[in-house]
Amino acid sequence: MSTVDQNQRRRRGTGLIALDAERAFPGYTLFAPLTGGGTVHLIDLRGEDVHTWRLPYRPGRHARILPGGNLAYNGVLPGEKALFPMWHKYRGGVLDVYAPDGTVLREHRDPLQHHDAHHLDDGGILYTALEPLTGTEAAGVRGGVPGSEAAGGTVWADTIKEVDTEGNAVWSWRAAEHLDREAFALHPDYAREHWPLINSVTPLADGNILASLRSVSAVVVISRATGEILWRTAPGTVSQQHHPTELPSGNLLVFDNGVFRPGHDVPYSRVIEIDRAGTIAWEYHDPARESFFAPFMGSAQRLPNGNTLVTDSPAGRLFEVTADGLLVWEYVVPYFGGYEEAEVRGLFPAEPNAVFRAYRYAADELPWLEAGR
Repeated sequence: MSTVDQNQRRRRGTGLIALDAERAFPGYTLFAPLTGGGTVHLIDLRGEDVHTWRLPYRPGRHARILPGGNLAYNGVLPGEKALFPMWHKYRGGVLDVYAPDGTVLREHRDPLQHHDAHHLDDGGILYTALEPLTGTEAAGVRGGVPGSEAAGGTVWADTIKEVDTEGNAVWSWRAAEHLDREAFALHPDYAREHWPLINSVTPLADGNILASLRSVSAVVVISRATGEILWRTAPGTVSQQHHPTELPSGNLLVFDNGVFRPGHDVPYSRVIEIDRAGTIAWEYHDPARESFFAPFMGSAQRLPNGNTLVTDSPAGRLFEVTADGLLVWEYVVPYFGGYEEAEVRGLFPAEPNAVFRAYRYAADELPWLEAGR
């Protein structure tokens, strides 16, 4: 038995790695370890826990603080079968809102929900889900590895749903109805089990919908009125990206993973700000590009002082950079564990410290925390 820890990420060191207190945005960082069993952590700039939630479901991706201070959390619905090998890796199904003391305030369930759920200011939820395509509908999906469909030749296609506070459907959108198969073909190295893999969905200021289509490397704006695609990133702008968000200027901040980036033989990840003309207005990558590469997951949050909080998800590495690209805060999640489901553990046998997204909050966004200090 070796005396050396065989987990490289844990061996390199965890917890607070770096802090420039003068330049970092003051506040608290929220994250939910994907194999943490349902524990959500809120830490200060020193990396110390100031509050935790211990919830009954492991994360179906992430948690965030709502206006007023309650916690929105996507949990994994227990007892569901795997629709395809990767399904247990990113499915959810339980969409809850919790008080600071862990009391559940609202709950919505949908066993086909996955990746993202955006809790709206009116109490509704906008989220991604799946529907099965078979026969000619499945065959009509372009790209991907031939013969890699889910059981029965099924291609699971994305839908976007919005429900009100009572769980009633108020709006929906289907990729199968609105996406052009040729213009939004799967990358040829992707399995045909899931198309186009929407990993992020959020409302824009104008009421339309912003979505990230990972497996076809596109960020799109969907018309809420008609369902049509109003805007998309030009091919090659992003590669297997995550978490586009709208900035006050109308530009979009995107975590660009960089998998299969055209014209690059060495992969690297970056965070980019794109204007609506499609031009990259700002970009961050590590000075040694190859040292920052997240092949899956990831997020970026523009902070009020102009800094950007970045989540290097697979590495459990959270860091903050200035507009000039200077790193001013870095923290490595110290919580490691294995996935429960055999299907996922077989694909990811190591014990990860991964998180899907992290968010930074100012003190005035957490009135209950400040009141108790």
